[in-house]
Amino acid sequence: MLQFAKRLASKGLRVSLVTFCGNKSMEIKAKGSVKLEPVFDDLGADSVMEKSIDDYLGRLEAVVALRLPQIMARLGMSKSSCLVYDSVLSWALDIAKQQGVYGAEFFTFSCAVSTIYYNLHQGLIKVPVVEPCLSMAGLPLLRPHDLPSFVSDIEAYPTLTHLLTNQFSSFKKADWVFFNTFTRLENEVVKWMAYQRPIKTIGPTVPSKYLDNRVDDDNDYGINLFKPELDICANWLNSKQTGSVVYVSFGSLAAPGGDQMEELAMGLKRSGRNFLWVVRESEQKKIPANFVEETSEKGLVVSWSPQLEVLSHKSVGCFMSHCGWNSTIEALSLGVPMVALPQWTDQTTNAKFIVDIWRVGIRAEIDGKGIIGKEEIERCIREVMEGDGSEEMKRNAMNWKKLTTEAVSEGGSSDNNIIEFIAQLTCKPHA
Repeated sequence: MLQFAKRLASKGLRVSLVTFCGNKSMEIKAKGSVKLEPVFDDLGADSVMEKSIDDYLGRLEAVVALRLPQIMARLGMSKSSCLVYDSVLSWALDIAKQQGVYGAEFFTFSCAVSTIYYNLHQGLIKVPVVEPCLSMAGLPLLRPHDLPSFVSDIEAYPTLTHLLTNQFSSFKKADWVFFNTFTRLENEVVKWMAYQRPIKTIGPTVPSKYLDNRVDDDNDYGINLFKPELDICANWLNSKQTGSVVYVSFGSLAAPGGDQMEELAMGLKRSGRNFLWVVRESEQKKIPANFVEETSEKGLVVSWSPQLEVLSHKSVGCFMSHCGWNSTIEALSLGVPMVALPQWTDQTTNAKFIVDIWRVGIRAEIDGKGIIGKEEIERCIREVMEGDGSEEMKRNAMNWKKLTTEAVSEGGSSDNNIIEFIAQLTCKPHA
């Protein structure tokens, strides 16, 4: 959302980012002309997130429904203004209409994953899924383990499944619909989704420094959940040869079990490759005893890293990740081949595209106990770094890097869509 806001502001719009912070403080550097408007829960609800997801989502809606109109009035939003809302907060469109402004829905998953949720919302996918393969227009054949976990195991995540399918309750009512992707990356499924209603691809929402470099002072996201160990990572990477490092990071939420962490550690050790492994402080107790000392010549373990800086470093030749959409599109934007270890939500579908559609990586397979073993970790690293298909993966990754930059550069599909949106917004009848 913040990156899209920066891109809009760079083209002359006055943009504010509204984000729900609950009862916690949040530090966000809203750079340049993007103004930050945090919404705090000051109505007396303490630790509601700890009760249940349902309680949290209900609280979010109640507080935002009260505070957002006040913010909109203070900002002087008029009939020519637009509220861009995260697609999972479909009720925000009602607030926009009540306030007499335009409403635009922003899907932050891939278009492929969103299309699967759309099919589920329309009743076109029967759950539980029992077919060996599912055929959906615009998508490749998908096996059950290629589907988002909220679809393949719908009974395990009823609230989140409802949240994600309910995105489409405002899909055809919004004035505009945006997707964080670009046309050539998901050409077939973007075409199909555009048949359902007009959409605009505006991604990838990666800081301009790593793409077209046309947005001033857009060097990073401006948001860090943890303090990155910038100098430690940079100095270590500078000491390694080009393309020799495996970068391993599973983001801010994943918490692999102790057995999986041990297998991962042993797989990295067996590969014989240099590795930079991000393990949050809360997870470091799961690292095998003496592992850090025993691999100190080859490896570096940090609690958090500046991911874009790492992925763009010449020494990094492989990215091992759960493959959430943001990490996936970062790797594509920076031309880095991937080892996919998908765990849940959209990661499984992203892995399908990484391997079979974009051909920039390999997917690690789990064993009968639901673990990815050390031999499989080693095999995947070797395959991406030096295997028979490694050169093709590297070429494909570099080609996607070129195409991502083209999409947001002058005349590119995403850039044109943003310009068109601004023209439509400013030329509306009561603008």
